[in-house]
Parts: sequence; structure tokens; C-alpha cells
Amino acid sequence: MKTVDLFAGCGGMSLGFQNTGFNIVAAFEFWDIAAKCYEDNFDHPVFKSDLSNVESAIEQIRRFSPDLIIGGPPCQDFSHAGKRVEASRASLTESYAKIIENIKPQYFVMENVDRAQKSKAFEKAENIFKNAGYGLTKIVLDASKCGVPQKRKRFFCIGALGKDNDFMKKSIESGLSQKSTTLRDYFGDTLDFEYYYRHPRNYNRRAIFSIDEPAPTIRGVNRPVPKGYSGHPNDACPISENVRALTTLERSLIQTFPATFKWCGNKTEMEQMIGNAVPVKLAEYVALKLKQYIISQEVIEENKESFVKWLVEEKKFTPRSASDTLSRIRRADKICHLNGAPTDYYCFLLQKEEAYIELSGSVRSQMKRALALYNSFILQSVTEA
Repeated sequence: MKTVDLFAGCGGMSLGFQNTGFNIVAAFEFWDIAAKCYEDNFDHPVFKSDLSNVESAIEQIRRFSPDLIIGGPPCQDFSHAGKRVEASRASLTESYAKIIENIKPQYFVMENVDRAQKSKAFEKAENIFKNAGYGLTKIVLDASKCGVPQKRKRFFCIGALGKDNDFMKKSIESGLSQKSTTLRDYFGDTLDFEYYYRHPRNYNRRAIFSIDEPAPTIRGVNRPVPKGYSGHPNDACPISENVRALTTLERSLIQTFPATFKWCGNKTEMEQMIGNAVPVKLAEYVALKLKQYIISQEVIEENKESFVKWLVEEKKFTPRSASDTLSRIRRADKICHLNGAPTDYYCFLLQKEEAYIELSGSVRSQMKRALALYNSFILQSVTEA
């Protein structure tokens, strides 16, 4: 699936999707040093482009005929760390939406800070997406539940042409870990420290953390322990000469970039790129769920003719009854995303859904029967193959 990354930064989102098998064909980033860093780490082109010029951006992007567009419009104006006043950069969210509206990829993934979903800029973007024919899955993910050793909440809006809203929500939620990933979980015994300093936004907050908990959000600022720091009641341990701030490399690893990733620029620029990036493993998680959804949709569409034919020829259904059976499978998929064969576990999850419970008893029975037939068809197809 040809993919274009907008507002790509140094490439966290691109790397996560690329690792999952998506074909990134181009990226767009306006900040010079981030574009240079991206270029040093990927084989496809990155364009230094001002995406607020929507007409020019559309002309550039259209050349790549993307099936999927990903990206995170700059989020500083929505950030908890900022003044929470929407300004010029927030309008780039609307620019992203207008690009989607005109390019019309089959799917898109937009990422931002968690509070962006309540912004006026996203409200405008959401209306553009819906009017363009996209069903939307909106969800806030805690990166520590997605394999990232960091407590970082990010908002994702995933769009698919012609689909219902929340088409992927249950699938995404079902794969989340019940336990947050700690630094020790992720790094094992490779770290040479047990505690570290992370400069707080103000001294009413703790600053010393343990590797037996997820790291706090990696921000774009990394400061050493200030002289005279007296500690906080909630610090993981008392301050001592053994407690230090994380290095730039360590922060990039907590953002789940590989150790081989090539960083450029001065220390301040590197720290800012790392803090702004989408954690690679978080992007991988979303990419994998999207990939599973796309494949399952393709399987249903690819199988529909042979499944209907199988019902008619082997099960002696009328063409009308066979078509109705296929419709019930599609309806089940809308209620609870069907990833492959409808196993017993899938049917168990389906029966817990409110939309399923609200159906009449006869409709539920017909749906179960349709799923059982579809499962038999897939098993027979696999056996014969």
C-alpha cells in the first residue's frame, strides 16, 4: 500500500509503518534539520514543503497516488506544555484535512496530542473528513500499553472511505496490554542505572523516576539535575550523585527508535526532534491494526464470489440465500471487526457487543449460522490449498 507521510518530522511514524510492511513512497517536512535527519535514515524522498499552501501540496502529493496518508500536524498549540491557545500552527490540522479531501486516499491516519480532539481546529477537520466520505475511528492511546516504555498519551484519527464510524475501535482496544511497559520490561538488564532525573515543568512535580515504571512523556527539553535540587516527596528515590538526567541516545531509545538511527544537528535540535516524534512502537501498533483490518476486508471481498458459489454448489443455497448469508457476515464485521476466520473466540467477542445484543433473536441466529458457514468455507479452502 503506497503511503505518504505529512509533517513527518524525523520519521517516527514512517519507521513504524515501514516496519509493519507499508510502502512509504514520500515524506513532507518543513523543518530543515528534521528533513535532513529523515533523509539520512530512509531511502525514499523527503520534500521540504510548506503544507499550509494546500494547493501546492496537493499537486506535489497527487503525483505519488497514495493509498494511505499518515501524519501529525504540529501540535504545540494543543500541547499540555504550551499555553493551550490555538494559533497559526493549529490551522495546519485543517490543511491536513483539506489535503485528504482532495487526494482521497483509501485510508488516512492523523496523530496528535490527546487534547487536540477537543480543539476547534480538529472539529473543522472532522467535518471535512466526514463530508469527504470517510468513516472515522477516534481514539486516545497510552503508548505504554502499546509496547513503548513511556507514559505518553496520543490521539489518533483513522479514516477509511465508505466505512462506518468506529470501524477499527474494538480491534485497536482489544490488542492493548493490560500492563504498562516499564523501562526494565523493554531494556532488560542493559541499563546501567536504576533511577534517573527528568526535569519537571515546575517543582510541584516529581523529578526522579525508577526503571520499574514507564518513563514520563519524553519532551523536547532535557536538562541536567540543577544544583541544589532538594527532591520531591514523590521522587522514586532521594537525590544523590548517582542520579543523572538521561542522555540524548537514551531518550531516543525510550521513544523506541533503534540504536542505529542516525541523528543530526546540535544537541538542542536533536532533543526537540526526539521529543516531537511519534514513538516508533506506537506507530507500529496502529499500523499493524490497520494492516489487519485492510487484509480482513480484502479477504472478505476476494472470497465473496467463491463463498457465494460454494454456498450454492455445495450447500445447495439459492443465489438469494447465499447473498443474504454474505450480507450477514459483513454486518457482523461492522459490529466486531473480523480479522480472518470467524473463530469461536471471535464469536464470543461478537456476542458481548451491545449492537449484537440489541438484535432480535432470529437475526442473531442467522448471523451465527452465516459465520459458521464462512468459517467452514475458509477452513476447507485452506485445507485444499
